[in-house]
Amino acid sequence: MKKSIMMLAVVALAFSSCAKNETTAETATTESVGTEPAAAGGGQEAVVDNDSAPDIVKLAVSNPDLSTLVKGVQAAGLATSLSNAGPFTVFAPTNEAFAKLPAGALDDLLKPENKDKLNDILSHHTYVGVIKTDYLTDGQSLGMVDGTPISIKMVDGKPVINGTINIIASVPAANGIVHVVDSVILPN
Repeated sequence: MKKSIMMLAVVALAFSSCAKNETTAETATTESVGTEPAAAGGGQEAVVDNDSAPDIVKLAVSNPDLSTLVKGVQAAGLATSLSNAGPFTVFAPTNEAFAKLPAGALDDLLKPENKDKLNDILSHHTYVGVIKTDYLTDGQSLGMVDGTPISIKMVDGKPVINGTINIIASVPAANGIVHVVDSVILPN
């Protein structure tokens, strides 16, 4: 009987010691890289990291001119995907670009029953890999995540997408690059 109690005490001490070491290791790792673990149920986009460059989603969230895009990314369920390692090139339409869509089109796309259609449109703005503007060339075709390409044409030394869409700014992110564009790129 005494032997059984002693064995239980040793096992309990071992488990207790392991739990403390895991907590200490997790805390040390978290503190050393300036991040906090994701909240329960949160994906990569829920990780708090104030030291590293922001990922594509965090970059978009921090820019008020991209708030419509952020709503779309969240409604399409793409926040986790675009927060992951990538690398990705995202052509990010501004709020003004979304305002150019026909009346009611955006509200319709944001409805839960149109999640797949919204996902297709936003996937047409995403390329797997990093392509800086310096690497865009006249006549180039890029295969987007949705499976359909966009074309690049050089006009006055600047890349234009599908003949009419201009890149306003380019911002590097931790998991790729964001090219802010002046129109929504609709699949053909």
